[in-house]
Amino acid sequence: MANLPKNAHVSQHPCLHAKLSQLRSASTSSKDVQSLVHDIALMVGYEALAQGLKAHQEGTDKSPLGYTYTTTTISPHPTSISLVPILRSGLSMVPALTSLLPQPVAVHHLGLYREKSTLQPVEYYNNLPYHAPTTSNPNASGPSELAIIVDPVIATGATASAAIDSLKDWGVKRIIVVSVLATEEGLRQACGEWEEGVEVWVGGCDSEVDDKGMIKPGLGDIGDRLFLTIGK
Repeated sequence: MANLPKNAHVSQHPCLHAKLSQLRSASTSSKDVQSLVHDIALMVGYEALAQGLKAHQEGTDKSPLGYTYTTTTISPHPTSISLVPILRSGLSMVPALTSLLPQPVAVHHLGLYREKSTLQPVEYYNNLPYHAPTTSNPNASGPSELAIIVDPVIATGATASAAIDSLKDWGVKRIIVVSVLATEEGLRQACGEWEEGVEVWVGGCDSEVDDKGMIKPGLGDIGDRLFLTIGK
């Protein structure tokens, strides 16, 4: 792991690695797959947001005993943060990340799939709000200051890179990518897409991808395992 990019971060948490080992097993049920992905997303997200956010004091409030205390929120403010799951498996990580944040944030979806012969990403859905607020449309929302991409697996890195490129074009200032498992190749690809603006955080890292673009030993098709569509 010493040769990974400086903006790549692989968790060393022993409990996370134990859960990742359980997630790898073909005998793990769909319900347990969902639970394990949630738990790992929570742990990786905790590490990523500890480094990617700052505490910000913004006012005062009173405790139940009547004492005044200084209230704390985060910077960037939640209104300047968006969560971007990659459809479909990224949806499984949204509850974990939203539970970590102190207030609700916008959730924008990107739909990407890998073309079978080239393994290159194809975008089929994008609901990023490209219209900035105006006098006639004050409720429109422009690009977020910080976008948090969630996708359980980074194999070749092509899908993550395409998502990063879309968000960069949208106008975000920073991107945090949170994933359960990646390959070294995938990490290098994703981290190199916008080195100064992206930090990639993963629960574990495997070394190889097979000729179908699947990680070895990996997690299998995590979307099929999450949503019971194996063999479709």
